[in-house]
Amino acid sequence: MKLDRTDRKILQAMQRNGRISNLELAELVGLSPTPCSRRVKRLEESGLIRAHVTLLKQSMLGLQLTAYIGISMDRHTPDRFEAFEAEVMSYPEVMECSVVTGQSADYLLKAVVADMEYYEQFLLGRLTRIPGVAGVHSSFELRRVVQRTELPLDHIDDNTLLRD
Repeated sequence: MKLDRTDRKILQAMQRNGRISNLELAELVGLSPTPCSRRVKRLEESGLIRAHVTLLKQSMLGLQLTAYIGISMDRHTPDRFEAFEAEVMSYPEVMECSVVTGQSADYLLKAVVADMEYYEQFLLGRLTRIPGVAGVHSSFELRRVVQRTELPLDHIDDNTLLRD
């Protein structure tokens, strides 16, 4: 699939405002509403647009603590990794989980919790009890400097083929 300049404009506008109406979007990108709607539908069906979400302000919900957690596994076997990943996927506190390299950890998690007391319960009551977890290193966010949800699109030109 290729993206042209209009597709990129659509994606940029939708990343900024997921609630933009088709009429507003069409006007913004220079299309009439029907072709604009068809393009959005094509982008959704291709899987490029994964979801439309609402972003909440975590502090207003009493979620005051963001932890970055390095997890080391005792064995690097597919069954250990699969079991760990299945378990952390069920934890609503875990916002992100990535397999990493270049660290002393195998996984890097981003978790959001109410406070340090809750974090202690989360860590000792759940994370460290997952079979295979050999080590945990936690760092805590003092102040968020940048938080984006928009992916950069400037590197894509009309000749760039998208792939999964």
